[in-house]
Amino acid sequence: MRIGIVCYPTFGGSGVVATELGKALALMGHKVHFITYSQPARLDMFSENLFYHEVYIPSYPLFQYPPYELALASKMVDIVRFEKLDVLHVHYAIPHASAAFMAKQILRTKGINIPVITTLHGTDITLVGKDASFEPVVTFSINQSDGVTAVSDSLRAETYDYFQIEKDIEVIPNFINLDKFKRQKKEHFRLAIAPNNEKLLVHTSNFRGVKRVEDVIRIFAKVREKVSSKLLMVGDGPDRPKMEKLCRELQICQDVRFLGKLEAVEEVLSIADLFLMPSEKESFGLAALEAMACEVPVISSNAGGIPELNINGETGFVSPVGAVDDMVENALYILDDAHLPQFKANALSRARDFDIEKIVPLYEKLYQKTINEQLALL
Repeated sequence: MRIGIVCYPTFGGSGVVATELGKALALMGHKVHFITYSQPARLDMFSENLFYHEVYIPSYPLFQYPPYELALASKMVDIVRFEKLDVLHVHYAIPHASAAFMAKQILRTKGINIPVITTLHGTDITLVGKDASFEPVVTFSINQSDGVTAVSDSLRAETYDYFQIEKDIEVIPNFINLDKFKRQKKEHFRLAIAPNNEKLLVHTSNFRGVKRVEDVIRIFAKVREKVSSKLLMVGDGPDRPKMEKLCRELQICQDVRFLGKLEAVEEVLSIADLFLMPSEKESFGLAALEAMACEVPVISSNAGGIPELNINGETGFVSPVGAVDDMVENALYILDDAHLPQFKANALSRARDFDIEKIVPLYEKLYQKTINEQLALL
């Protein structure tokens, strides 16, 4: 099968999932063509079945903003025609689904019918898509897709609640590569961070308001009063300066390390005891799944699809958004040496339910179904 994948090439969840999906499909023998404005961050392997096509965005004085959607649609047309793709899989509704619709209409004038599958990842629905200036385009693009998936039941329900969607939305959850995300022996690393065997708490995100990073700092500050511990902050974003200032105000800087963006986040997770995700919105919680695969239990909010992943009382605990004191109490319970080993084992067991080898075949099945339906219309 020849598959075109369109995604954002960043470290964000949608880009990570799209890239890992493409890599897995290539290993299974499919020809996978990535179409985006720069090479995806996770596209870190060479394969005869993997191809990358950069979208060139022309810059003219006439345009205040570069017309990326038009350039992307043109590139899709070019790659579908000359690589003879069987299906286009676009990740994130804006602007990929609308660009795919435009490309599909152009291709039809050339006698080519290409099925389009749109995967909804979260903020394209819960945040950006609800903006009145985008809603009509989001609704139209989803309804014009030949197949639609969402990464959680919560996101599927929210899409139906906020948009007039006529298509069936299939839930195909995010996944984890258990060969990559697994607990590694990094005792020398842990010793450098926690020389006195302190407990290690970790948070990873893009440091934006929706991630409630301030809650992470305040949870840790209160846990630290009861248990000797350190906090590792992985990622970067607009809220980082405020969080560094808050650490100074709380006088906990010596026990908090801001590590910036890391590609090998599994190395940090391998030495962690607890993962913090107090997000205000989270369609699935991919970062939590990565932690669980490394045997790290999770303290989280009950936002979006997180409760579908983090099983309350088994793999960690789920609390209402903003319930810092409740999260502190739960964190202290897990960090007790009498409880921690079982929570770690449960976290890994749950992560295995999302093994990439179980999820990728669901996409293969959807691709084939959509292709067959398209052929039946000819």
